[in-house]
Amino acid sequence: MSAREGTLADLLRRLIRTSGPISVAQYMAHANAHYYATRDPLGRAGDFITAPEISQLFGEMLGGWVADLVLRTAGATAIPRFAYVELGPGRGTLARDALRVIRTAHLAPEVHFIEGSPQLRKLQTQAVPDAIFHDSTATLPDNLPLLIIANEFFDALAVRQLVRTQDGWRERMVALEEERFIPVEGEQPMDAALASVQTDAPVGTIIETVPAAAAIMQDVAMAIARQGGAMLTVDYGYVQTRIGSTLQAVRNHRMVDPFFDPGNADLTAHVDFASLANVAQDAGCVLYGTVQQGVFLNRLGIKERAHALAAANPGQAKSVFSGLERLVDARDRQGMGRLFKVLGFGSPQWPPGAGFSPEENAGGTFA
Repeated sequence: MSAREGTLADLLRRLIRTSGPISVAQYMAHANAHYYATRDPLGRAGDFITAPEISQLFGEMLGGWVADLVLRTAGATAIPRFAYVELGPGRGTLARDALRVIRTAHLAPEVHFIEGSPQLRKLQTQAVPDAIFHDSTATLPDNLPLLIIANEFFDALAVRQLVRTQDGWRERMVALEEERFIPVEGEQPMDAALASVQTDAPVGTIIETVPAAAAIMQDVAMAIARQGGAMLTVDYGYVQTRIGSTLQAVRNHRMVDPFFDPGNADLTAHVDFASLANVAQDAGCVLYGTVQQGVFLNRLGIKERAHALAAANPGQAKSVFSGLERLVDARDRQGMGRLFKVLGFGSPQWPPGAGFSPEENAGGTFA
């Protein structure tokens, strides 16, 4: 963006002054579109670090999950063709590590990335040169089973917030107070958009929905049900629908005000895993369940892999076990092993994926 055009904040101020307050969802969509298009946000020099950047163990475990499921589905028949798909693949680190394991199992999937950021596409091409890029899920292959991974993807999609006022439900908007962006209550009644059980919520109650997440999940789940395959969604969030705003912003690895300097911080909201699971099931898929990340990785054998990796690289042993601890830490609510959840589901014609217990396969969840 040139100096003549001004910053994104300037553009949003002009938009609000001209047309009135914009929705929180619109504000978040503008902010994140600019943010991801103009930088590499990952790593110590960026704003946040994701699990694949912490340790290769993460990608290896997910790659092993994919390979195991494909081989069990194939049985004694010829190794099937399938597509490895990532939604928002970051720097391509997860895919690089996962594909190394998948190809060791003598599988050769097509690789497809859903990515809108030109900056990140360059990095992803360096990590996975044979990746095929898509702007949306609409252009994914329609003639292959899809093995899809979405790691910290859904949390960045624009969240719509509805707030209970004295006069009923209204959409939460973003207005200006002098030059500052502030959240306000909209004027348009929104009661019809909510279930009747929520009509008596206390004033000030905020409910979040993410229409884009539901649409994307429905699209890929219908494709999996039709073509075969499975999906893992890994993100931070909750397994039982909650109320309250979860909108947050991170810059330089610190929490900041989400309404300050849009486009220069990572805006996210906690993922409603129950809603995503319902969409996948309604689309015809079989739920494996939702489980804490630490539990899932331990069931896949991440500790055993860490010991083998450390034994093969003694000089890196401290780093290996440090990464392991961060990935599975569940000692408090903010530990990655507990805060992050894994939702799994697949085609009715495929066997259940590893890492989920029988109770979770039946639809149970871990909080």
